[in-house]
Amino acid sequence: MSRKPFALSAYLAFARGRPATAAPAPPRPEGPLIWAHAERDETARALAGLIARIQVQRPEISALMTASGALPDLSKTLPDCHTLPLATDGLADAQAFAAHWRPDIGFWTGQVLYPALFSRVSAGGTRLVHLGARDDVWEVPAPLWVPDSTTSALSFFDRIFAEDDAALRRLRRAGIPDRRLRRAGPLAETAPPLDCSEDLHEEMAATLSGRPIWLAARVRAGEAVDILQAHMRATRLAHRLLLVLVPATPEDGREIAGLVRSSELRAADWDGGDMPDENTQVLVTEDASELGLWYRLAPIVFLGGSLRPGHGGEDPLEAAAHGAALLYGPNVRNHLSSYTRLVEAGAARIVRDFDTLATAISQLVAPDRAAAMAHAGWDVVSQGAALTDEVTALAFDWLDGGDGSGNGAVA
Repeated sequence: MSRKPFALSAYLAFARGRPATAAPAPPRPEGPLIWAHAERDETARALAGLIARIQVQRPEISALMTASGALPDLSKTLPDCHTLPLATDGLADAQAFAAHWRPDIGFWTGQVLYPALFSRVSAGGTRLVHLGARDDVWEVPAPLWVPDSTTSALSFFDRIFAEDDAALRRLRRAGIPDRRLRRAGPLAETAPPLDCSEDLHEEMAATLSGRPIWLAARVRAGEAVDILQAHMRATRLAHRLLLVLVPATPEDGREIAGLVRSSELRAADWDGGDMPDENTQVLVTEDASELGLWYRLAPIVFLGGSLRPGHGGEDPLEAAAHGAALLYGPNVRNHLSSYTRLVEAGAARIVRDFDTLATAISQLVAPDRAAAMAHAGWDVVSQGAALTDEVTALAFDWLDGGDGSGNGAVA
């Protein structure tokens, strides 16, 4: 048996003195289990999306999600996932966690490292992966008099995915060999394209051929007046402009349909069987069941739940995955990191009221402008999808008894 590094031995001796604080755990599911630790809400949602994709191909895999604080609601993405607060890195808690959960694979995020926990799950056969390592200081929860065990903690990871070259250099300086390192960009939420009937898409594309279209997706009733006002103003410059209104809920849809009927706009009722013609200015539906169709037809998308506070916005990667120029309001706290990435890439633009929304629509009606934003959004989505694909392939290889060598190290 190889001798433990002195820094790790000293840390484990310190961790032995921490009292057990973890609450009783629910029963472990049968079969393979993937454990994921989220640094913050954004990474929790990204990890949930990653595990959901894994489970689509391997439904027998169960999931456990931990965090140092409260986790966001992940029930829509991972309805059967166990969620737990992670106790401090004491040896008793680490041993209890490893013995009870016995994870096959662990995904860790963040710059805070738990050497005691890593040592115990690794000894039990867990393959550990760090996702989204940054060029930032690594932290180990120990007082200054305990020798720095950063390198020992990082050595437990079978693979570390670094955000950029600077993060790779920091990891190399910490003594991590290249065979364990990958440069893969930041961990981010990803969204696959929504389903759509190919026949219906072809029919509607032919019907609307040549018309400029914009989509207001997952709209709340309280935003509809601003959206309709913006559309009326934009049609002054683009007379054939068509707005497709898709509500967030059927309840919103019924209220929005009433607002459209009372407006001066010529509307078609999709749920009532209406097909838009040359005179139609608004196509309104009362649910989002065919949103995949409208995403494919509209080069410009405004994402609802963002003009008024209280909703937190909608996932912009869902729309970006279909190739669209994105507009959104200022209230997007639930997906702030994704919006920030898209804005920095030139794929999304903020609007604050019907006036700025009308201006943005009028500018993006020019096909080249919308196409440039859509292409930038697709690049962002593709980067996240590439990391998801690589990690998924690595996880399957390990679960099937491989050594991960086919998902290799940095060049």
